Amino acid sequence: MSNTEWVKRWNDMISSKPELPGVWRRKEGGFRIRGRTRDPKTGERRGVNRALPDCKRAREAATILETELAEIRAGAQRRAPSALPSFADWGAEVFARKVRNGSILSATGRDKWEAILRLHVYPAFGAILIDQLTREDVERWKHDELFADRRFAKNEKRKIELEDGRYSPNTVNTILGVLRQITAEASREFNIRDVMVDVDNAKKRGHRTYTYEDPNSLKPPDVPRFLAEMRVRFPDHYAFVFLGFTTGLRPSSLRPLRARGPSADVKWDIGKLLVRRSHTKGNEVMDRTKTGEDQDIDLDPEQIAILRWHIERLERANERRAKRSPHVAEVQRASELLFPSAPTRWSAGGGFHSRSCLDKAFTAIAKKLELGYKVSPRAMRRTFQDLNRAAGVRDIVTRAISGHATENMQRLYSTVSSAEMREGLAKVI
Repeated sequence: MSNTEWVKRWNDMISSKPELPGVWRRKEGGFRIRGRTRDPKTGERRGVNRALPDCKRAREAATILETELAEIRAGAQRRAPSALPSFADWGAEVFARKVRNGSILSATGRDKWEAILRLHVYPAFGAILIDQLTREDVERWKHDELFADRRFAKNEKRKIELEDGRYSPNTVNTILGVLRQITAEASREFNIRDVMVDVDNAKKRGHRTYTYEDPNSLKPPDVPRFLAEMRVRFPDHYAFVFLGFTTGLRPSSLRPLRARGPSADVKWDIGKLLVRRSHTKGNEVMDRTKTGEDQDIDLDPEQIAILRWHIERLERANERRAKRSPHVAEVQRASELLFPSAPTRWSAGGGFHSRSCLDKAFTAIAKKLELGYKVSPRAMRRTFQDLNRAAGVRDIVTRAISGHATENMQRLYSTVSSAEMREGLAKVI
């Protein structure tokens, strides 16, 4: 071997002559293999050119070369193990892509993905190479983490106690849904098997989001009482809540409504309400609705009258405010929003209300009226469905107002009363 002539080629020191076709000995040990063949997928020639530092025999190196060239001729997309990312790196890439291409639009959507990745997915699978994740890994994690008994949810910002001492099937399936999107993208990108194809969602059998005792929908006789109490105790929110109960719009669609300006959503002269934006968090607003479809709602005269009362009330309050806080009054006056946030010790207001702005009011009024069941701001959308059904409004009209995209979603937000059931049975009998 002392007579071997070494040359620098392909950024390596190899023998000047091959020991076998396509096989050169390396000065640092092992062999370098090089060969080219035609890829049937593209019709172009592709090559193999890499070092085998641990290979001891030229014949073994030649076998490796021929195997890799055969894979190319067979159309296989071979990747070196080092070319495959870890689950954490790939998850971050998929997340970034979805934000860039608009699959994830809202601030809450980004927050949801970020929290699921950081709190659930990365701790379990982050260090695993994307092609090494197995169905057994996921099933073990489901059993040990997602289905395990726990008192609190994983959340660093606030303590959230789990009602049934474990995550609900809906929460589990949301987490699994993020995992599915990551593995599906990996399957397409790297031509590997999608392990989540054989992983089942959590079964919802026995789980109740809403119950007979707590339907999260006001009974029709309780609606006037609830609204009257809201007007007395929380007048700032009265018009917001009234519009929510009488249109069934999502709070995220109500918060960004504009009362004035070049793009006003309330057309006062013709009594129309244009729903075309969505707000979820902070000062960020999406210039589209959750379903992607704009809505054009003809308001009832009573609805318009209450909205006018609301605006006049804001203007009177701001006139009084201007005497003691001119700057704050100016900020409020400049706001185009129909429901601008009120000033606080830390802010002049005028922006979007927070997602939790109605929580305190709903809890207080339910307690004051002794309803006997819990209601949250989501009750506005559910109650609207029940009121329209009781009034005999056709489903297609109800969906056009509330913005439900499908009949199934409309049913999900509905609570059929005992009276409706009795009436239906009476017709049959």
